[in-house]
Amino acid sequence: MNNTHEHEELISIGDLAKSLGLTTRTLRYWEESGIIEAAPRSEGSNRFYTQDIAKRVRFIIKLKELGLTIQELQDLYTAYGEVKRTDRMIPALVQVLDKHIHLVDEKMARMASLRKDIVKYRQRMSSKLNSIAQ
Repeated sequence: MNNTHEHEELISIGDLAKSLGLTTRTLRYWEESGIIEAAPRSEGSNRFYTQDIAKRVRFIIKLKELGLTIQELQDLYTAYGEVKRTDRMIPALVQVLDKHIHLVDEKMARMASLRKDIVKYRQRMSSKLNSIAQ
């Protein structure tokens, strides 16, 4: 492989995808979307990821589990920048997480209200059923 990562342990796209429960298409899409760096390639054009990129992929999985969109991940990567400055990314991440906390709180309030409505409706239907049965 002709790259600058000669002494760094590399992991193939297939092995990384399998170890994280992803598809290789997902990793290629994340590359195309610009939320992970393009993987160095072997002479046969196989993608190999550095441990840093693998770590970033694990971080992205966690952020996606929290509900972040591809656009938000792209924005965070832009904030992180070419110089890989975490101090630039963290404030942006905190802002995005605050937005998601607010959205989750709103959704929980709607779900609690829906639950109350369903319980009341069920009680009415049970009462109606009891009156019919008598």
